[in-house]
Order: sequence, then C-alpha cells, then structure tokens
Amino acid sequence: MKTAKEFDKAFDNNEDLDDYIDWTKARRPNIEQKRVNLDLPKWMIERLDQKAKRIGVARQAIMKMLLAERLEMKTEG
Repeated sequence: MKTAKEFDKAFDNNEDLDDYIDWTKARRPNIEQKRVNLDLPKWMIERLDQKAKRIGVARQAIMKMLLAERLEMKTEG
C-alpha cells in the first residue's frame, strides 16, 4: 500500500496505479442520465444540425454542450 502522499506523487509522475485501485467500485458523481423529451420548432433543429455538423458532433451532443454552457453562465441581478 502507498500512503496518500506516495499515491499523489505516483499519480503526478504518470505511474500505473491500477494495482492500487478497485475499478469495479469506481463511480463518477453527477453524471447519471435521465431521458427527457423536448419538442422544438423545425428551424431550431435545423440550426442545431448545422452547428453539430460544423464541429463534427451529433445533434444530442451539441444540445448538451449548449445547455451546459448556458447553465454555467453567471446570471445577473
């Protein structure tokens, strides 16, 4: 076993830490997904498709990116 300090140093040095991690118990918080249905006007879908094609991602990916950006913006007032 490594101490936390040794583990951090090994991580910083890009050493293989697989022997010290039980990946079957690893979790990524706040990424659980939930399906939603959203009706959009045709013009919005066309614009989304244009943006998605321009950067080489799927429509769903561009929607997630745009929503995440908007939600992260600081609101005024």
